[in-house]
Amino acid sequence: MNHDIADPSLAPEGERRIEWAERRMPVLRRIRERFAAERPLEGIRVAACMHVTTETANLVLTLVAGGASVALAASNPLSTQDDVAAALVGRGIPVFARRGEDADTFYRHLHAILDTQPSLVFDDGADTTTLLHKERADLPILGGMEETTTGVIRLRAMAADGVLRFPVVAVNDSETKHLFDNRHGTGQSALDGILRATNILFAGKTVVVVGFGDCGWGIAHRAAGLGADVVVVEVDPIRALAAAMEGFRVMTSLDAAAVGDVFLTATGDIHVLRAEHFGRMKDNAILANAGHFDVELDLIALESMAEAKRELRAHLTEYLLPDGRRLLVVAEGRLVNLGAAEGHPADVMDMSFADQALAAEWLVAHGADLEPDVYRLPRELDEEVARLKLASMGAGLEVLTEEQRRYLASWEAGT
Repeated sequence: MNHDIADPSLAPEGERRIEWAERRMPVLRRIRERFAAERPLEGIRVAACMHVTTETANLVLTLVAGGASVALAASNPLSTQDDVAAALVGRGIPVFARRGEDADTFYRHLHAILDTQPSLVFDDGADTTTLLHKERADLPILGGMEETTTGVIRLRAMAADGVLRFPVVAVNDSETKHLFDNRHGTGQSALDGILRATNILFAGKTVVVVGFGDCGWGIAHRAAGLGADVVVVEVDPIRALAAAMEGFRVMTSLDAAAVGDVFLTATGDIHVLRAEHFGRMKDNAILANAGHFDVELDLIALESMAEAKRELRAHLTEYLLPDGRRLLVVAEGRLVNLGAAEGHPADVMDMSFADQALAAEWLVAHGADLEPDVYRLPRELDEEVARLKLASMGAGLEVLTEEQRRYLASWEAGT
């Protein structure tokens, strides 16, 4: 099979970086060892559209150890690590990914992985699943996995409309994924992307976080930990109240636009910062997006407002407005932690990709009996990942006594 990667000579560097990530992914390593012995994915063909990173490489190698054949494409044009793609190709794994690829190349690559006639789909944003329904309905798919909140939203909409034609596991909804990957992973890596692009000091800055879901929660707390004054913008009254009770100022987006030094969106929605906000922002305000798609910042509106635009630093674009104010956009408004940095630390992706691997094993065993719908990973598998992670950290897990079990199970138990 033909591949489409940037430069095969980058493979040795990619191998070293994959090895470094693997050292910090003990849960996935344990699963890989079991998969190699039991081969639960024997004969399964996988099409994976995911961020091509060192952590994803370790997931792919785990699936291969379990007997699967995997073809990989990139889920984001700025997240591909070209050396990782080259290293996987060097191991005989078909990869279709180049950093900076255009939209036409992106869809050509999606078709390329579907040309392998997969039975399982690993998706990050539901682009492959959507394409399967729109243009490749001929392919018999056993099931799929979805990694991110935005993709799960799209899949639930498909299920509600009655068009989803195979079962999908919303891996994103697993507690060992969203409570750690979204909170701790996004919280750290989104700020890492801004720091690499700008080298600013967060202490003393006013950071506006738009959206207070798990990702926004993590961003807000990490920014506060660096000394920032954090403002939260929310449409959900309960989440807004939660932010206020955790010590953050809660404002409307228009009020926040006038006071923010740094803006980070994490909503999964479109144009949450747009022309009316840009018109109120300070000179040198920094805008970044931590949501999956590059639609949260209305950059078409910003470009139409600007007199000039230039690349000021790597991954940092300056827009000059007619009144002399300059607004700075990180990573073209794309997912900032992967567009301007390396994404989540391997320590946290260890759990997310362990969930993915176990979801694949579960779907192979049970997918033929499932109706087309969106499913959560079974609780016992979620807990298995947590136990393995705790063991790798040297943590002890308390066990209930028989007396305690009986007490909790009895409705007659008194004080």
